[in-house]
Amino acid sequence: MRTPQEIEKYQDNYSQNGLQRKIKAVARWAGAKVIYAVLLLYYVLQSPTISKADKSKIYGALGYFILPTDLIADFLPIAGYSDDLAALMIALHAVSSNITPEIKAQAKAKLSKWFGERAQKKIDGMI
Repeated sequence: MRTPQEIEKYQDNYSQNGLQRKIKAVARWAGAKVIYAVLLLYYVLQSPTISKADKSKIYGALGYFILPTDLIADFLPIAGYSDDLAALMIALHAVSSNITPEIKAQAKAKLSKWFGERAQKKIDGMI
């Protein structure tokens, strides 16, 4: 399992445009859990109170998600996004104190818009 510090090395791969392109390209393929984790981290990143250290962890996890040639190639069915989800969950755990009910609501609203109401069942209990 990777540590938050190991994930931080991917932060140079992050860009807002790159993240938007990746989400558009893979949202349905990656699934609701992966996209919800991405959205939570993205909205935490927008918080004015987040520390530089936590920003680095988030940039690293989102950079890893954007990177098409990570540990397990993203084009492989099911397994392709399992390592991405693991990296995202490590970052979420590391910055969990920054995840407010408002941030969860924002992420859930966007997820419902993209995946429909049934996506809520897939993410229940995730964070």
